[in-house]
Amino acid sequence: MKTVEKVNAAIEELGFVRNLAAANLAKSRTYRFGFVLPQSGDQFLGEIVKHIHEAQTSFTADMVTTTVRHIDQNDPFKIAALLAALSPEIVDGVAIMAPETPQVRDAIQRLQERGVHALPFISNQTLDGDQWVGIDNHAAGATAGTLIGRFLPGKAGKLVVIADSILSRDSLERRSGFDWVINSDFSHLTALPSLETYGSQDRANRIVLETFRHQSDIAGVYILSSEARGPLSAIWNVPLPQKIVIIAHERTPCTVDALVEGTLDAIIAQDPGHLVRSAIRKLRALTDGRSTLQSQEKIRVEIILKSNL
Repeated sequence: MKTVEKVNAAIEELGFVRNLAAANLAKSRTYRFGFVLPQSGDQFLGEIVKHIHEAQTSFTADMVTTTVRHIDQNDPFKIAALLAALSPEIVDGVAIMAPETPQVRDAIQRLQERGVHALPFISNQTLDGDQWVGIDNHAAGATAGTLIGRFLPGKAGKLVVIADSILSRDSLERRSGFDWVINSDFSHLTALPSLETYGSQDRANRIVLETFRHQSDIAGVYILSSEARGPLSAIWNVPLPQKIVIIAHERTPCTVDALVEGTLDAIIAQDPGHLVRSAIRKLRALTDGRSTLQSQEKIRVEIILKSNL
């Protein structure tokens, strides 16, 4: 016992930290991580998937393999069924991008009880400290509200707010931040109730047309969903009596082109590559029972204008 105590004391004095990478290599230890993503999402999710494939290559030396599974984000029971089919024999950890529902929350909890590490991805379903990956969505919505308010100084009007689904926590938090700024700082503007497209272009066309038909004093539009192409297309097909300000989320080929053409005023973005790499690092840390460097994993809220593309 004295020998063990002396060795432990020496380890503590030297500040020795076990090299997990070397130990895992010696044991041929691999990390099997999955990403559960919505079926709809178009260009933004395409960017996410592209960076997952890139990460598969860049994390090869760390013995990390990644897979992608797609879900119907409007069917919480199917999402729960997919999560129920995952086990430690199949995967070590999974990053989940899904709306917050009781079925999904319960499925995530049971997944963790079975020994599979679950990490909310982009949209947080659990609010469990910093154990999720994404931007501060309340701050992102507040940023959008600040921009649209400053783009419309003193001009009274109504603001259209468009989401895929207001069930997702990222949409709820963005809407909350947006309303907080508009109500506090820009009382000459009125934010209308959220329009939900559910990822359907036909529905987006219909609800946008009806809204603009019945609201004659629309001054701006905030697209708070991660994919803006559908709502933008619907807006561009509506004859507008006046120039309106449009703010959207995520840098995609569509939003960049719209910014260059002047049909979009600003983009609130988060780096998809950083999102993916951070998810993998956090899943690996959870698997190893370690923590990550919090400052490295913080995803920034970025403002993109035509002038800083």
